[in-house]
Amino acid sequence: MLKRSLLTLSIISILTGCSLEGDDGATGAAGAAGPAGSVGQTGQAGKNLPRNLNIEVVGRFNTGIYGKSAAEIVQFHKTSNSAFAINAADNQIEVIDLTNLPIAAVGNGITDNSLSSVPFTFADTVMVKNGAGADIDVLLGEANSIAIYNDILAIAVAAPDKTSNGVVLFYTLNVMGNGSFIKAVSVGALPDMLTFTPDGSQVLIANEGEPDTDYTFDPEGSISVINLSDGIPADLAQTINLSSDMVFSSDLLAASDYDTDAKRKTLLMKAGVKFASPAGTSVAQELEPEYITVAADSKKAWVSLQESNAIGIIDLTDMTIEVKALGLKDWGQYLIDYTNEDEVASFAKLPNVYGMYQPDSIASYQWNGASFIVSANEGDSRDWDAYSEDIRAADIIDPDELNKTFSTELQALYDSTGGDDGLGRLKVTAALVDPDNTGVVDKLYAYGGRSFSIWDQNINMVYDSGDDFGRISAAILGNNFNSAHTENKGDNRSDDKGGEPEAIDVGTIEGRTYAFISQERSGDLFIYDVTNPFQAAFVSHYINRDFSTEFELDDDLDNPCDPEEGLDCTRVPLSGDLGPESIKFVSASDSPNGNPLLIIGNEVSGSVTVYQVTEL
Repeated sequence: MLKRSLLTLSIISILTGCSLEGDDGATGAAGAAGPAGSVGQTGQAGKNLPRNLNIEVVGRFNTGIYGKSAAEIVQFHKTSNSAFAINAADNQIEVIDLTNLPIAAVGNGITDNSLSSVPFTFADTVMVKNGAGADIDVLLGEANSIAIYNDILAIAVAAPDKTSNGVVLFYTLNVMGNGSFIKAVSVGALPDMLTFTPDGSQVLIANEGEPDTDYTFDPEGSISVINLSDGIPADLAQTINLSSDMVFSSDLLAASDYDTDAKRKTLLMKAGVKFASPAGTSVAQELEPEYITVAADSKKAWVSLQESNAIGIIDLTDMTIEVKALGLKDWGQYLIDYTNEDEVASFAKLPNVYGMYQPDSIASYQWNGASFIVSANEGDSRDWDAYSEDIRAADIIDPDELNKTFSTELQALYDSTGGDDGLGRLKVTAALVDPDNTGVVDKLYAYGGRSFSIWDQNINMVYDSGDDFGRISAAILGNNFNSAHTENKGDNRSDDKGGEPEAIDVGTIEGRTYAFISQERSGDLFIYDVTNPFQAAFVSHYINRDFSTEFELDDDLDNPCDPEEGLDCTRVPLSGDLGPESIKFVSASDSPNGNPLLIIGNEVSGSVTVYQVTEL
C-alpha cells in the first residue's frame, strides 16, 4: 500500500511540472557593460528629387536629304549595336553603327556627322498568303514603321495606293545588322505603326486606313495581330476591327445597346469622341489607329486614335477594343500663345476655348504593378480636298465663311485679344461649331494639348503638363519659340498647335523612370520624372538647333528645296535637327557605351541624333 502511494505521488509530480518546486531566487546584479562596437561605414548621401540630368550629343548621322522624311522612325538592335532608321526618301532603312560610340560629347552636336550607315533595302514586290491560303504577289510602297525584338526585324510597308492593304516584312538580323528574309504577311490599309509584345509572341499593327484626298474610297481602320512561334510569324494576320469587335465595359449597357454602327456612334459621340468626316462615314472608317503601346504582361495594349481625340484599350485575349474619349483641356485654366501675328511669345488664359489632346505617339510603363500610358498630345485635323474641318476662329463669324455669331462672352474675349489678328488666328475644328445649329457659338475647340499626359490603364487622366512646354520653351528660346521646322521664324506655329509634341518614350536611369518628349515643329526635348505618375516633375529641356541660320524649305513639294519656289536649303546642314519624329530609349545595360541613350529621328533635317543621358 505504501509503495502504491509513493508511485501515485511520483506520477502527480511529473504531471504538475514544477508545482512542487521551490520559489525562484532573487535576480542577480547586472553584469558590466560590454565594449562599444566599431563605427560603421558612412552611408551614401541622399539625392534630391527630381535629379539633375546631363544631356549630351555623342553621335549624329545625316542623310543629306531635307524635307523628305529621310530619317523618321528609329529603333535599336542590341546584337549589332546599331540604330535602325527609316529613310522614306530612298525607301530604305539606314543601319547606323554605334559600336564605337564615345562617352564624351561630340565637339558640335548641331553639325556633327560622326556616324555612318549601311542601307538595308527590300524588294518592290513580295509574296503573301491570302485568306484562302493561296500565294499572291503584291506591290510594295513606302515603309512606315519598324520594330525589333531580339534579332527579329518587322517592317510595316504601305501599298503604292495607300487605301489598299499593306504588308509586314519579317527578317532575322545577324551581328552586323544584315537581314535574312523570313516572310511577308498581309495586313490592313496603311499600316502606320507596329510593335512587338514584350514577350515577343505577337506583332501588333495600327492600320490607319486614311481616305484618298477626294474621299472616293475610305478604308476602315483596324488592328492587325500577327502571332509568332519560335520566331516564325504566322502566314495570316488576325484582325481586330472597329465595328463588331468593339465593346463597352459599362454594366449599364448590354451587348444589344451597341450591336449596330449607329448605336456605337451614338454612344461614342455622347462620351466625347470627335467625329469629323463626310456624311455616311462609318465608325470604323472614322477611327484611324495611330500608335500602339503594350502592357508588360503582353495581355493588353492601347492605341491612339488621334483625330478622334481617343485611345482604344485592346484586349489581346478576347481580341476586342474599347474606345475611350480623352476629354478636353480648358485653356481658361492655362496660358497659351494663340496668335502668330505679333511674332513674340505672349500668353493669356482663354475662357470658353478648349484643346483636344489628340495624342500621336504613346508609351507605357509600370508603377506599383499597374500600367500607365504617357501621350504626346500633338493634335491633328482631317484636311482633305473633299472634306476639311480645319478653320480659323475668325472664319466662324465671317459672312463669307460660316457666318455664325459668337456669344457675348466669346465675342468680348475675341475683341480683347485683338480680333482677327488675335484669337481669330487660332485654328479650330469646324466639326464642333454650333452643334445645335442655333447660329450662336459659345465655345471653340483647338487641336492638341500642347503637352504630355499620363493616363491610367482605364484611360483616366492622372497628370498633364499643362502649359509647361510653351512657358519653358519661351523662357529659354525667347522669340524663337514655336518656330516651324521648315524655317527659323519664331512664333509662327502659335496659331496652329504650338510646338506640337510628337515623339515620346519612357526609360529608367539609376532607378528613376523618365518620360522623354520631343516637339516636332520647334525641336524641343523635354524630360520629366514620372516614376510616381501622381507626382510627375519637370527635369530638363534641351534643343539641338541653331536659330541664327537662314533657310526655308517646303516639305509638301516634291523638291522641298526648289529655288524656283524661292526656297533655299543651303544652310540646313548648319541648323541642327529639324522635325523630330520618333524617340527610342536605350538602357545602360543595352547601350554600346554603357550609358543610357536617346536615339531621335528628325524627318525634316534627315538626321539621326544620339544623346547620352546621365545623372549629374
